Amino acid sequence: MRDTWSYFPSGKIIFGNGAIHKLGELLKNMNARNIFLITDKGIVQSGILHTVLNILEKDKFQVKVFDGTTPEPPVSKVLECYEYAKKEINADVIIGLGGGSSIDLAKVVALLVAHGGQPQDYFGENAIPSAIAPLIAIPTTAGTGSEVTSVAVVTDTVNNIKVGISNNYLRPAVALLDPELTMQLPPYVTACSGIDALAHAIEAYLAKDFKYIQAEGDILFQGSAPISDTLALQAIDLISKNLVTAVQQGTNLEARSNMLLGSLLAGLAFSNAGTAAAHALAYPIGGLSKSPHGEVTGLLLPYVISYNARTTGEKIDKLAQAMHIPAYNLQPASDKIQLVVSHIIDILQQIGLPTRLHSIGITREQLPEIAEKAIQIERLIRNNPRAATVGGFIDLLEKAY
Repeated sequence: MRDTWSYFPSGKIIFGNGAIHKLGELLKNMNARNIFLITDKGIVQSGILHTVLNILEKDKFQVKVFDGTTPEPPVSKVLECYEYAKKEINADVIIGLGGGSSIDLAKVVALLVAHGGQPQDYFGENAIPSAIAPLIAIPTTAGTGSEVTSVAVVTDTVNNIKVGISNNYLRPAVALLDPELTMQLPPYVTACSGIDALAHAIEAYLAKDFKYIQAEGDILFQGSAPISDTLALQAIDLISKNLVTAVQQGTNLEARSNMLLGSLLAGLAFSNAGTAAAHALAYPIGGLSKSPHGEVTGLLLPYVISYNARTTGEKIDKLAQAMHIPAYNLQPASDKIQLVVSHIIDILQQIGLPTRLHSIGITREQLPEIAEKAIQIERLIRNNPRAATVGGFIDLLEKAY
């Protein structure tokens, strides 16, 4: 039994409408002149990059832009970006501007700038020896929480699986969150990123209690603890109230702001508590399906909650309260888990996301491979409140199929 828990905060957080206009002052305070900015073509086309470059050019910063980010970037894309950075600019600060993939790419490039090597050298947990290059994360989606987390996800195309690099040194020095930058996000991207944030918060909250995490020494994902529980519940409340509105009314600034705040709080929660089976299963599925990561974790979430039903105890009642599930307290105990599961499936349907694995291209023959790969992701599996087995996961996947 573990006797203590720790909480690792992020770097500086700046949040609010118009916060992007703090960027020039922020960089001056960091004594930065040369900036390497990592983003994607969608951010270029939306005009957001133009807005940011105007701010930087007004203060005469030297800026080089890499706009080739792809979803869950493969190792080859990381190396392409890193080589471009080495060739083009001796960066004082790296900026990740965009969704989770752009920020994750910026994290890994900042890691390689500081320490060299290959991304594969740092796969898994706690393989980074010291601080990465100074990094500012500017999210334009409300979902991954990557602007404050200790994780970056890339695609290992050799083994056909999404892989996490997990280390507290990966937390950006600054998270700059401006809800106005999320206003142009299309409904589908809003839905995928938002349901991922909800999955982060729920899995962090329902994670195994820190006392019973079986691992030696210092670990990144520590299981459920008081601070992460508090953050996760607040995130669940915000996201549950605002996700459908943000998807269906994209110009609703209040809903957008609450979603971005919910995603931030979920990131602070899960980067300490950890996620569990939904994310463990999503990694191999992500290697087999073209669906975005958030779509996969959201699809799996209700089935994982059902799988863990006998081990989540009184926490399910607090989860239902945070999700504002109607008439929950009037239900017999035997029906309460199913009510939570049905409520999440209803949210998925309202925001237009799939609820079955066959609808994202997974075949029944692939289920054993998915279960076998997921069970090996120890940093997530040890957090799951119910002991995971390959057979149990195959059964879960069959129900989700």
